[in-house]
Amino acid sequence: MERYPFTYDHSQPFIRQAGEWIADVFYDILPEAGFEVRDEQIYMAFQLERAFAEKQTIFAEAGVGTGKTLVYLLYAICYARYMRKPAVIACADESLIEQLVKPEGDIVKLAKHLSLAVDARLGKSADQYLCLVKLDKARFRDEDAEMFEQLYEELPGFVHSHETLQSFYAYGDRKQYPNLNDEQWSKINWDAFQDCFVCDKRHRCGQTLSREHYRRSADLIICSHDFYMEHVWTYESRKREGQLPLLPDHCAVVFDEGHLLESAAQKALTYKLKHDVFEELITRLLQGEIRESLAVLIDEAIAQSETMFDWLRRRSREIPGSDRKELLLDDRLLQEIHRFRTVLAAIEEELVFESGLHTLNEYQLRIVEEHLEMMQKALSLFQRSESLVCWLTESGSGAALVIMPRTVKEVLRERVFGSSMPIVFSSATLSVEGSFRYVAESLGIEQYLSFSVDSPYEYERQMEAIAPLWSAGGTFSEKMEAAVSLLERTEGRALLLFPAKAELQRFKREIASYPELFGKMRFLFEGDQEISHLIASFQHDETSVLCAVSLWEGLDVPGPSLSNVIIWSLPFPPQDPVFMAKRSAAESPFEEVDLPYMLLRLRQGMGRLIRSREDRGIVAILCAELHRQPMLRARVEAVLPPGVSLKNSLA
Repeated sequence: MERYPFTYDHSQPFIRQAGEWIADVFYDILPEAGFEVRDEQIYMAFQLERAFAEKQTIFAEAGVGTGKTLVYLLYAICYARYMRKPAVIACADESLIEQLVKPEGDIVKLAKHLSLAVDARLGKSADQYLCLVKLDKARFRDEDAEMFEQLYEELPGFVHSHETLQSFYAYGDRKQYPNLNDEQWSKINWDAFQDCFVCDKRHRCGQTLSREHYRRSADLIICSHDFYMEHVWTYESRKREGQLPLLPDHCAVVFDEGHLLESAAQKALTYKLKHDVFEELITRLLQGEIRESLAVLIDEAIAQSETMFDWLRRRSREIPGSDRKELLLDDRLLQEIHRFRTVLAAIEEELVFESGLHTLNEYQLRIVEEHLEMMQKALSLFQRSESLVCWLTESGSGAALVIMPRTVKEVLRERVFGSSMPIVFSSATLSVEGSFRYVAESLGIEQYLSFSVDSPYEYERQMEAIAPLWSAGGTFSEKMEAAVSLLERTEGRALLLFPAKAELQRFKREIASYPELFGKMRFLFEGDQEISHLIASFQHDETSVLCAVSLWEGLDVPGPSLSNVIIWSLPFPPQDPVFMAKRSAAESPFEEVDLPYMLLRLRQGMGRLIRSREDRGIVAILCAELHRQPMLRARVEAVLPPGVSLKNSLA
């Protein structure tokens, strides 16, 4: 295979030559294959040339239909070959990854029409893989034990063997279990409380095998924002533990739907503590020959952990519409946390002495020390409660304390944007009312390039926007009636977007009482099956209806299968601890937090409708506030595509 898709003159700058070839691709090569010449695409190519040449961060805001994905893919591939390191394409979620790599996706198009062999491999998040340890438990103890037993029996033979593997064999990916709903999958997938370091199955694990495979990619590694930020956050600790970082050295990063990176960064920087996990880990030390003083401290730590979690439960309260419980910090709770940290510190001192005696298993000792260090870092944030966001979650296996730094700017500035490499933020919605300030400030980006190009589509001809008036204030029943009317109008072919799971679940229950629709149209609900499988079903069953919470971005279904986007309510951020903390730190919470978040997400949701020049359809926003608050309506109308006005009638 030729290293470059053009003849490289070593006496001239590489990026300039790559840019000239990419211009030829868009002006000549692709049009000869039936693609249209798009001025917006060529303009974006020239803008990215500067970012790659100067190794800068760039906000590339390009509307739907501009072909922005092809542009950044071509630069990433060329630059990866020049630097002899892969480029990373980080997508907002797993459904966006599937859009890139599906058989009719952009990577396959480039390979076909440019006769270009592209080495693109997937690096999926750990929770997208089956955990063999959890599967073992589920097939004996769960109510779906028979189904999990069947999954166990269908595992590849080498999982139960000790023979040397001869070649890579992909298995255990969430996509391979499309018919499991999210609750069933959560019983057998990897989660943050699994201890992979001491797992005797780790060398047969699908996640481990996949990691060894994607690290060898020559051109592109495609992963999620979550996975990339986990790589950044765990880079140093994995090296200390003698492990390879999650991602290999790479030459550039593209953040597709980059406006969502902050939430991924916060998630990656989150600490999760659980009593039973701590107890299981710390009692490993009792299996060795240890001094009595250490054994006493271990018993004291377990007892204090139980006390601390008991007080955490007492000082937590439910948040309507959220599975996160708000923690009410008071002196007694902080006192119990301090006592626990004191016992942990004493154990850490004892372990320094024990390590010199060489009576404990060195590998096990290192794992325990790393875990204790993590707990101390997490709990130390309570000394400066203004710098953290924390909450409690409850599950069948007990309560979990989740601790997150309030801002991630410093970490991102140092570990991501401080590196000398091209970083591309690509999305149709990176600016708020013409400014990139909201996204840049949230990520701590001080120096950046930026540009914005509009979509080439004729929205005034292709899109109808409706915000229906309500006689009873926009009750749930009124919204149901409006949704039924809209679905009848387009005979299905609709995407319903909900801001929260609770609203989706209520709609799911209520729609069954509308036989004029429920028996005639196929309703697909996020959470019932693996997401890419649901999307494929929606696309191929033209009159079906897809109901989702997470598909505001990335869903690309051109043609009549998506002729109607119903936005159940304006997508303001939730009332959960993360956004409550953001609001408390803002001078004007609505203007600085709620409104920018909502407008970005609303633009993304509306962008699901028109995906080609032939598409036609309706966007309906079921929101009573638009008629009660003129200022809010004006802000929403300002982000509608050019030529589109907001009508008040369903007729």
